Amino acid sequence: MATREGDSRLSDLKLACTDLRTLLKASALMEQNLKNMDKKFDIIDETLTSASRRVAPLQSLSMATKALETRINRAVTPALALLDNFNRSESIQNKLLDLSSKLSNEKNMNKRLKTLIKYVDCVDQLKAAISSICEEGEPVIQRLQEVVEFLSRTKATDQYRTHRLRETLITLKALYETEVDAMRFEGLLDEALLNLQDEYESILQQIKHQNIVDQSQAAHKGDDQMVIMGSNLGTELEIEILRRISQTLAAEDCLDICIDIYVKVRYRRVAKALMRLNPEYLRIHSPEEIDEMAWENLEKAITLWIQHFELAVKAVLVSEKKFCEQVLGGIMDGLVWPECFVKIADKIMAVFFRFGEGVARSSKEPQKLFKLLDMFESLEKLNPAFSQVFDDESGTDIFIRFRELEKLLIHASSKVFWEFGLQIEGNSDGVPPPQDGSVPKIVRYAVNYLKYLATEAYSVPMARVLRTEQIWKAGILSRPESDENLLRDAVSNIMEALQRNVEAKRSVYRVDKLALPHVYAMNTYWYIYMRTKNTELGKLLGDQYMKKHYKVIAEESAYMYQKIVWVPLVRVLEKDSDLELESKEAMVGLIREKMEAFIKGLDDVSKRHKGYYSIPDADLKEQIRLATVRLVIPAYSEFVDAFSVLLPGKSSYLSPESVQELLCRIFEGGEVKLKIRGSRNRTAGGSSAVDGGGKDFRRTRSNTSEM
Repeated sequence: MATREGDSRLSDLKLACTDLRTLLKASALMEQNLKNMDKKFDIIDETLTSASRRVAPLQSLSMATKALETRINRAVTPALALLDNFNRSESIQNKLLDLSSKLSNEKNMNKRLKTLIKYVDCVDQLKAAISSICEEGEPVIQRLQEVVEFLSRTKATDQYRTHRLRETLITLKALYETEVDAMRFEGLLDEALLNLQDEYESILQQIKHQNIVDQSQAAHKGDDQMVIMGSNLGTELEIEILRRISQTLAAEDCLDICIDIYVKVRYRRVAKALMRLNPEYLRIHSPEEIDEMAWENLEKAITLWIQHFELAVKAVLVSEKKFCEQVLGGIMDGLVWPECFVKIADKIMAVFFRFGEGVARSSKEPQKLFKLLDMFESLEKLNPAFSQVFDDESGTDIFIRFRELEKLLIHASSKVFWEFGLQIEGNSDGVPPPQDGSVPKIVRYAVNYLKYLATEAYSVPMARVLRTEQIWKAGILSRPESDENLLRDAVSNIMEALQRNVEAKRSVYRVDKLALPHVYAMNTYWYIYMRTKNTELGKLLGDQYMKKHYKVIAEESAYMYQKIVWVPLVRVLEKDSDLELESKEAMVGLIREKMEAFIKGLDDVSKRHKGYYSIPDADLKEQIRLATVRLVIPAYSEFVDAFSVLLPGKSSYLSPESVQELLCRIFEGGEVKLKIRGSRNRTAGGSSAVDGGGKDFRRTRSNTSEM
């Protein structure tokens, strides 16, 4: 059993030994194969090294070729793009020609404007194409020239290709040098820009101001419901095309031309719109020419100036400003349009300013005050709208001139007012008073003048003028009086000057006409008081002021008139203390003498009244008549009642009723002839007569309170 185990192990060992030998043989064979393979790799490596040495020049040549291709492409690609721009430019030019032909044949305005927008688009495209050619042309040619020079110098390609590339360079360079300037300045683009300028001017010319005449007529008729306002100029399509053309012209260095066209055309449009109002008066503007105008014509001209000036600012220029901003607002960030608008407005405003300044600088006649105040008030009302229209810095000069015109009107109004007072006071020198004691024209004129000034329409602007002038003199930090006090003081000064004028003329009357100065004062002061009572002038001065300065003096003058004219007549009828001591015959003779003296005095008074005692005011005349009747008739009746028994009969004296009728005729200005028949100084007869008849006498009655 042990032998068998030993044999088995020996067999295993032999088998293992055999396997080891086989493995060793295989390893030896593998080693041999590896050696052979190593030899082959060495051969391959030698082969690759040799091939690499041979391929290296070709690789460098390939890389140089690729770099050359890139360099050529960098020069040729922009050149091809430049040629494409030339082709595109030519295509756009053909389109422009086609659109230009359509514009010439199109009559419908709306379709024409739409075609014109396409035309402007083409002009912008052509401009972009030409600009691209101009910007890219020189760099492209420079690059291409560098490539040609490089190829010629390095001979990196064959001569045929280098020659073709050089010919291309020469052709492109010649095309650029000859065509670009022509395209920019002499070609179709230049012609298109000229066409756009013509179209621009034509469209601006067609856009007109509407309803100018209608608004002017409404303002002239005093239509308070009519609001003066600007209208929209042009349609949206017209504004759009004008805006596009303006921007295109500005981009083409034609901004000056665009502005010149706009200002010229729109100024003419504005001028024609205002010329439809027929402002012929604006041709006259110097103070000398204005002084030569008839007052009626000047008054009408100033009224029209006020209406037209307001219309020009609120309607015409407001519309023009909005239109100008819409058309030119997109140019240079909105810096251009205010200047253009001011250029248009300055020429229009200058015409109105010249006339207003001429009126303010003309002679300071009293009647001009109200028109000057009208002008001043119109400028004050117009100030907000004017400030809004010329709120930009470019409109400063126009607004300054507007304020200067206001100052001129303030100075002129103030000067006319104060000179009016001086003229009233100076009128007393060399101008005789009325010979009949009536109210002089200067008083009538002055009272009506001040009454008109005291109305609400003129008192407010006049007070503002006085206040402004006082602030200018005293300084802006001063505290001026209220407008009412300023106006009251100013009017009081004029009234005092008028009173001094009346008193100066009152003292001029002849000494032998004692009652005439009192008649004159009575008429004048009563006229002043009654014409100002219950009026704005009376309210301004105050009732106490008017009574103290005018009514009281009128009453005093009336009293003096009665005292000088009628009281002596009444005294003739007074009883003498020695009359009862006389005999009957002496008493009858003395009574007849008194009666004749009374009749003669009455006749003298009648003649004086008819000759130079005039009382034109009906109410005043009636009050004086009633006062005279109350003074004379009772005294005469008492005299007749006391001594009628001593008179030969009723026919030898006048009845109180007849005397009263005679007094009425005296104050009515009728002719009165008195004669007592049978007296020593008269023709014989026993009757008395009142020539002219008392039955036809009519007297007026008045409800006015007695003086």
